[in-house]
Formats: sequence, structure tokens, C-alpha cells
Amino acid sequence: MTKSVGIAMLGMGVVGSGVARALSQKSDSLANQIGANVCLKSVLVRDKTKQRSFEIGQNLFTDNFDEILERTDIDIVVEVMGGEHPALEFILAALESGKHVVTANKEVMAKHAPDIFAAARRKDVRVLFEASVAGGTPVVSPLMRDLVANEVVSIKAIINGTTNYILTRMSSEQIDYKTVLKDAQNLGYAEPDPTNDVEGIDAAYKLAILSTLGFRAQVKDSDVFCEGITSLSAKDFQYADELGYAIKLLAISSRINGEVQARVHPALIEKDQMLAKVDGVLNAIEIETDLTGRVLFHGPGAGSMPTSSAIVADIINIGRNVAGNAAYLDPVRLSESIKVQSISDLQTKYYFRLEAKDEPGVLAQIGSALALNKISISSFIQKGFDPEQGTAELVIMTHRATERSVQSALKDIKDLDVVARIGNMIRVSE
Repeated sequence: MTKSVGIAMLGMGVVGSGVARALSQKSDSLANQIGANVCLKSVLVRDKTKQRSFEIGQNLFTDNFDEILERTDIDIVVEVMGGEHPALEFILAALESGKHVVTANKEVMAKHAPDIFAAARRKDVRVLFEASVAGGTPVVSPLMRDLVANEVVSIKAIINGTTNYILTRMSSEQIDYKTVLKDAQNLGYAEPDPTNDVEGIDAAYKLAILSTLGFRAQVKDSDVFCEGITSLSAKDFQYADELGYAIKLLAISSRINGEVQARVHPALIEKDQMLAKVDGVLNAIEIETDLTGRVLFHGPGAGSMPTSSAIVADIINIGRNVAGNAAYLDPVRLSESIKVQSISDLQTKYYFRLEAKDEPGVLAQIGSALALNKISISSFIQKGFDPEQGTAELVIMTHRATERSVQSALKDIKDLDVVARIGNMIRVSE
């Protein structure tokens, strides 16, 4: 083949090395699929002498991004640096120079998608980002192409493998959060600083991207209500199981009366639902639309090779266009704006775990505090007794109520003399 598609890569860490390996090992297959040879021309790195998990020719390394912009033999820039800056500036500069972009950067896409799409449109180039959400599990491409005839009603997803692994272990082994987190770090599933994962920030980035595509209007990561898993205890999993629920960190966005509600938080989900059965480091995204109904995307969400799979697929899709063997696909077009509802407007059922004095009239006082906030009790269980403290553990399930009412009720309950501690509040996924 005389045609070629030139690739520059920004970054050569775990994911970048996986992409370089895939491009090398699958060169013949890629050439057949694209109709042109794929050639890695340049790799931007900070340290050109550093040892890497997949070795390439030293002549390919550069520490000067401008060299990549100036080269006319580079068609696609693959950004695998991570972080917001300077990745954003590099992506925009590459697009402005007329180069296509493939990125795995969830933070950049969650915060700056409209600017990136607009830059691509101005220069008549493409930007693809399948790997930014669920790694090797395709969901961005279906939203951009296969489901475009649909109006998305809701997105409900497990999109952080680290937290799903932790919650799976806590559920199956009835062990505490800190023990499982340490194991996850030792196994490489969790970072030394796990904040982005366990506080729901990573999932919020990904939900912002999915919501922006699904609702065709920008939903920023700052629009997403975010609550992590650190307050969960083994007791919550025990009681949830007895009540017929699993606990998952869910990323949920819904279209409600022309507005969007987007949230990431632990949720009780009935054990017979599909997402309740997604365990370990796997991801799953359930999308409900007006025409298709519910569709489920399920598979690996992280790791060098699954992520490389998504990146290389994007390279193939753009490469076919560069080689003249595929029709041009418009960059994503978003409507001007959409209102994002406050979490206070959420209406759902709730789970409370309380420690209260074991004496007559306690439930009546708690029930009164709930009733004053227009919340009714669906079920109530008393679990255990602490003779030293003279307290019992109470598990309360409510009927549907607003988040605003629940937060007000929790303040009132906390002030009751008979309540020693509010152990947890978990929303129920309906």
C-alpha cells in the first residue's frame, strides 16, 4: 500500500504503551481495515530516556509539541497524557492545525466538550473519545451514531471499576471499606490516592460526557451531584441484602420535563435488576430511549489493553476517512443549553440506618420528625442492641420523598435526644 495514515501520540504511559503495542502488533490488520498503512510518526514525552513497557525507536520521541503541529505527515494526534492541562491546550492546538484527534481524557471532555467540538467543526476535522468513558466497552460510539434517531430518557451506569470492585468485596465478604481499599491498592485496582474513584469524581466526569451526548446539550461535571462510597459499612450491605437490595455506586442522569438531573452516589438497587449483578471491576451502562427502549453495554472499563482497544478503534474510524475510504462524520452538535436540576428536587425512596436509645416512644419521635417533613415510613427493622450504650440499631425504609424533605428530616432526627447517631442514608434506585 502506498497510502499511509500518520499518528502522533501525546504520552507513553501504561495506556500509551498499550496503544503503541497494538499499532505494532496489528499493523497488517489495521492496514486492511483502513485501506492504508498506519505509521506511528512521533511520541511526545517529558523524558526521552525513560524505560517503557513497550519499546519503540528512540528517534520517534520528542519533547517539543510544536514539532508535531508543524509536521505535514501527521494526520491524527492521539492524546493519552491524562489530566486537564496541558492536554486541553494540546488537543485544541492539534485541531486548529487541521489534525484529527483521538483522546481518552475524561476530565477534558467532561469540562470542555463544546469548545473541542466547535474547534473540530471549524477545521473540518474529527475528534473521537470512546476510551474516555468505559474503556474497552463501547458506549460513546453508539450514542453518537447508532442511537441518534432516539431521544434518550435516562442513563444509569456503573462506570468506575475500582469502586465496583470494592463494593462487590464488601457485599460478598461482609468486610469493611478500609480493608478492601488496601487490597484494591495492592492489586493495582486503586491508585495510592484513591480520591477521584472513591469520592465519585471519576464517575461524574464520565456521566457528564454520556449526558452531554445523550441529551445533546452540555452537562458539565460541576452539574453532577457527587457522593462517594466512604460512608458505607459492612452493616449497610448486610441490611440491604436482607431487604432484597444490592448497593452500587450508580451514575444516573434523566430527562425530566425538559430538564436534566445528573447524580453519582451509592444506591440500593433491587437484586433482580441487571446492574445489581455487575460485579468486580466490570462496567455497565443502561440507556433507556423512546424508540429502542432499554439497551445495556457491559464489559471491561479500564486497563491498558481494553482502553487501547477503544483508542485504536477510533484511529481506524478516522483513518478510513483520511484514506478516503469512508464518509465524513460531522462533529457532535449540541443545543445551546439545558437546565440541570438540583439534587434537592430528586424524588425517590430512602434507606436510613440510625442508632437510638432502646426505650419506649423512640420510633414515635422519629416517625413524627419524618411526618413533619412529609415523609412516610415503608418498613422498619430493629437490629441488635448495645448494652454498654443502651442503644439499638434501626433500619428505616421510606416511601418516595424529595431530597429536600429528607435532608430537613435528617437534621430534625439528629437533634432528637433519643437518637445517638445517624449511621447512613442511602438513596434507592427505582
